[in-house]
Amino acid sequence: MASRAEGERKEPINEQAVANMYSAMRSELNQIYSKITELEMEASEHSLVMNAIQPLDPSRRCYRMIGGVLVERTVKEVLPAVQRNKEGIEEVIARLNEALQKKKKEMTDFEAKYKIRITRSDNEVKDEGARKEGSAQGVLVGPAASSE
Repeated sequence: MASRAEGERKEPINEQAVANMYSAMRSELNQIYSKITELEMEASEHSLVMNAIQPLDPSRRCYRMIGGVLVERTVKEVLPAVQRNKEGIEEVIARLNEALQKKKKEMTDFEAKYKIRITRSDNEVKDEGARKEGSAQGVLVGPAASSE
């Protein structure tokens, strides 16, 4: 009796099938990376809100967006909810990081099994070189120095 996961992961029959599977795996990896980044930004926003309302009087009026509706609450009611939401987001980030590590290992195993090597075209190498050069340059902003 074959499991469902084994049924989905059939052995590829040619190089094109291997390339397609590898491309799909890379796409999944990129999706996980982008979701982690999105959630980290959201957690950061929650931290900013918490830091902004913590010093305020607990009975002070406060507004919170819930499902697209702005509701009026007090700081005392909103602060714990924001903290719970942030903790939930951090849990999801931790789970996504675990999934990311598993997917990376799966890709590494796949690369080793099918001897996959990533080759770059000349354009990609030139673009990367230009990025490295550009990152070394900068703009100095400050008061004008007088030459005495």
